[in-house]
Amino acid sequence: MGVKGALTNLKVLDLTRVLAGPFCTMMLADMGADVIKIEQAGRGDDTRFMGPFQKGESAYYINLNRNKRGMTLNLKDPVGKELFLKMVKKADIVTENFRPGTMEKLGIGYETLKEVNPRIIYAAISGFGHTGPYKMRPGYDIIAQAMSGLMSTTGWPGGEPTRTGTAMGDVLAGLSCAIGILAAVNSRNITGIGQKVDIALVDSAVASLEIINMIYLVEGRVPQRIGNRYESTYPYDSFKASDGSLVIGAANNKLWQSLCQVIGKPELAEAPEYLEVKDRVGKHEELKVIVEEWTMKHTVQEAFDLINKAGIPCAPIMTIDKIVNDPHIAGDREMFVKTNHPIAGELTITGSHIKLSDTPTSIRTHSPLLGQHNAEILEELLGLDIEKVKELEGKGVL
Repeated sequence: MGVKGALTNLKVLDLTRVLAGPFCTMMLADMGADVIKIEQAGRGDDTRFMGPFQKGESAYYINLNRNKRGMTLNLKDPVGKELFLKMVKKADIVTENFRPGTMEKLGIGYETLKEVNPRIIYAAISGFGHTGPYKMRPGYDIIAQAMSGLMSTTGWPGGEPTRTGTAMGDVLAGLSCAIGILAAVNSRNITGIGQKVDIALVDSAVASLEIINMIYLVEGRVPQRIGNRYESTYPYDSFKASDGSLVIGAANNKLWQSLCQVIGKPELAEAPEYLEVKDRVGKHEELKVIVEEWTMKHTVQEAFDLINKAGIPCAPIMTIDKIVNDPHIAGDREMFVKTNHPIAGELTITGSHIKLSDTPTSIRTHSPLLGQHNAEILEELLGLDIEKVKELEGKGVL
């Protein structure tokens, strides 16, 4: 593109695998950081073996690891550990998502790394964080969703607690870690010293519950599953049309009054039982019936057109096949991008959601093949020649 990314001055040694960590470093790489993905020699990231696959290559891995350079390194080998510590001297950031204590057992924990490089920013993602009685528990996304309260409030009244359709615990932790890293970078600009960023999947999901937490803390009420409506305002819900469903977000008095006009019931706008937000929340059951009586007389598109024309937030409930062809999301916002992979060939992956005017994010390179950049990285950072790299590969260090 001819424009340098916002983070081109940062070098990241990325030991993360699966989703939360790679999602974090994917964002950094999309913004121009030199992310060196360090994988287990001989096997690599677990997601290399997770579908969907194209020509035997994991699209899961390809999507999360674009724009990164890749190398293999056996951190249990003394020579591998020595190489890593030398690389840390040249790096800005180290990321990992092992169980707490794993890096210390390898002799490369934060206390060691900051002695090697006081400017290093060490970012760790784990299930429960690096402090507290639960810190040694293993953690996956579903654990975070269960223990944060997210599952308990997702689903329909009387139904089972429900995991969200994607791994929100992992994604929230990845986002949180990226924010923490960038905050630590700015702090280092002020102090000259790095620090540790400690992110827990459970904490990240707890933080996302916002109003759910406050309802209990203020009212002493334990929020339950309420389907698609929102606790704090109404009508803010999904409604059936003649051929599907749409959502309507008439979240304040002005929007409610406009909706009353659209559905042909202007008198409701002045009805005292529906006058304020809290009144409508209390009467959500009867309001749903009233609004749905109108939406059921229209197709999703017809209802959307009429509500949207009145300036009221609304949307059809879209499936991914429609989203990837949407002129706004896929077109103007470039949320799906075609790439070429040396084995998988041409495929479309998810674009970057971070839009910067002067240093735009971009997808420049495909995800690395296992150990693809071993020689390039070790020559660039440590001055090792190709013969030495081949020798290290032969000894199982790489």
